[in-house]
Amino acid sequence: MNRWLRAGKLSAAAGLAVSFLFPAVTFAGSGKFTGPGVTETDIRIGNTMPYSGPASALGNTGKVISAYFRMINDAGGVNGRKIDLRSMDDGFSPPKTVEQTRKLVEDDQVAFMFATMGTAPSSAIQRYLSGKGVPLIFLISSAGKWNDPKNFPLTMAFPWQPPYSTEGRIYLDHMRKNRPDARVAVLYQNDDSGKEYMRGLRETLGADADRVIAAAMPFEVTEPTVDSQVLALAATKADAFMILGVTPRACSQAIRKAWEIGWRPMRFLASSCINPDQILKPAGLDKAEGIITMLAFKTVGADQQDDSGVSEYLAFMKKYAPGVDPTDFYAVYGYTVAGAMTEVLKAAGDNLSREHIMKQAAAMKSVALPMLLDGITLNTAPDDYRPLRSGYLARFTNGQWKPFGPLLSGQ
Repeated sequence: MNRWLRAGKLSAAAGLAVSFLFPAVTFAGSGKFTGPGVTETDIRIGNTMPYSGPASALGNTGKVISAYFRMINDAGGVNGRKIDLRSMDDGFSPPKTVEQTRKLVEDDQVAFMFATMGTAPSSAIQRYLSGKGVPLIFLISSAGKWNDPKNFPLTMAFPWQPPYSTEGRIYLDHMRKNRPDARVAVLYQNDDSGKEYMRGLRETLGADADRVIAAAMPFEVTEPTVDSQVLALAATKADAFMILGVTPRACSQAIRKAWEIGWRPMRFLASSCINPDQILKPAGLDKAEGIITMLAFKTVGADQQDDSGVSEYLAFMKKYAPGVDPTDFYAVYGYTVAGAMTEVLKAAGDNLSREHIMKQAAAMKSVALPMLLDGITLNTAPDDYRPLRSGYLARFTNGQWKPFGPLLSGQ
């Protein structure tokens, strides 16, 4: 029996919606399901990652996911089946994501797509996959729009933190609590993720939005620099500066440029951009001192070596991903999302039909993973596709992120 299955069943509407998407389940003579991407010995999974292009630093997530599944396969696989991950480079370009996804679905016949990186790339393939009856499980984005099981029962995200709009609200709450009259300048990525951040800020502020937001400027992922935007934002003399991007280069440039011109506001950094090695070191660790973000995952530092989860993670990285810096947040995330997918496959047992795998993904209850911070577990339901919704505020201090305050939950 599925150890995560909650009491009760899928709602009639949800069950009816899913039933039209999948063919009848068939099993081989051994009693194991065989079908798209599934044999008696293997399950084939598709994935796209930005191994090249302006967001290539995020590719370490894909490298660690692949390494994690190698570890699982070395131990005999999941319920006797090996995981065959087909991971392809999309350069963080939505048209390329579409091209690679079509190859994986139509040529490689993958069972499902897993951990596609980014809001815009995942948005580009969502309707195509839904039309093909192919699940998109644990795509990598914290956009709130992914929690829509009624209209997209085959799409589920695995966020870095609570939804972007909630994250922005939490930053505003902290700013206004500590500086009630503060005005904020905002740099945001000009795509679905950045627009959701902005929508959340404006909805939180309501009638006060135009007074509190001194200026908000977008940037494109392909822009070589965000210096001009930072200069314009600094000219407002705002008391706070929010850097709301999900790609490393722009976040790093914004931190460095604001410091170089002597602008010293209270600073908030999107939790997708917290990687010390890829973002804060290029900006200058001294320039990042005091920045506030939100964390749901453990970070790897000298003061955490006695943590059993961190020790387990470090041993894995040393053996299976020695070429990737273990302090890289994108590596920590890859290790965690691969662990979550493995738990879903374990729960699915011998029935690896697309319908059954999706059902298990939507039935997680209090799933604890080694690199989640204390008090944070994964939970889903047929009518709630948000596996992770909690986190802590954290401040960058002496070269490390330090969580502070209570566990905060997004709704």
